[in-house]
Amino acid sequence: MLLGVNIDHIAVLRQARMVNDPDLLEAAFIAAKYGDQITLHVREDRRHAQDFDLENIIKFCKSPINLECALNDEILNLALKLKPHRVTLVPEKREELTTEGGLCLNHAKLKQSIEKLQNANIEVSLFINPSLEDIEKSKILKAQFIELHTGHYANLHNALFSNISHTAFALKELDQDKKTLQAEFEKELQNLKLCAKKGVELGLKVAAGHGLNYKNVKPVVKIKEICELNIGQSIVARSVFTGLKNAILEMKELIKR
Repeated sequence: MLLGVNIDHIAVLRQARMVNDPDLLEAAFIAAKYGDQITLHVREDRRHAQDFDLENIIKFCKSPINLECALNDEILNLALKLKPHRVTLVPEKREELTTEGGLCLNHAKLKQSIEKLQNANIEVSLFINPSLEDIEKSKILKAQFIELHTGHYANLHNALFSNISHTAFALKELDQDKKTLQAEFEKELQNLKLCAKKGVELGLKVAAGHGLNYKNVKPVVKIKEICELNIGQSIVARSVFTGLKNAILEMKELIKR
């Protein structure tokens, strides 16, 4: 299984003080050396990664670059100019802290954007909710890749197997008894398995990501149809204590098959 290292949160730390430290390019070199792919989300409001970050990483790093972006003409044109290995189209809201759900596949611009990127020899992935309907739509849209949103799975795992429910970070919608949460967790894991299998049956390559960490990744690794995980925040958080190299290697060890 391949690991895409999302380095957005290195940029978050840099932008917190609006300085050039930590250096995102240095982080990209480490991610390229010890991971399998560099993933970077350039948002419409440029709150974290900047255009020059993407340009420098594509110019100087040999690893595949997976650009996450919304259906925004300015950023799509940037992708067409710089030509990352892959573009993963994601939904985006200005007020969100992180991507909250899968892409709406009925967006009027989606089909045209996919065609433009593919005509430029850029692989296209769609970040989708794990639903059979969205997988079938992704095939119709002729995407080569899908990335299953694992956020709900991760939230359920947190609610069951950590103390988050006793903190300020608890999710109100998961304020349920353990038995109910366990049933919902098993249902969501089964759903991920079914969706991954359906994707492969339709000829799509299947990735997964969002909220995955050192505690919850193992059950997802066991889904043989998933060929790649894109993980960022948990790796960067671990790197504060262990260093980025060790944090990546530790995750690589966990996702070995």
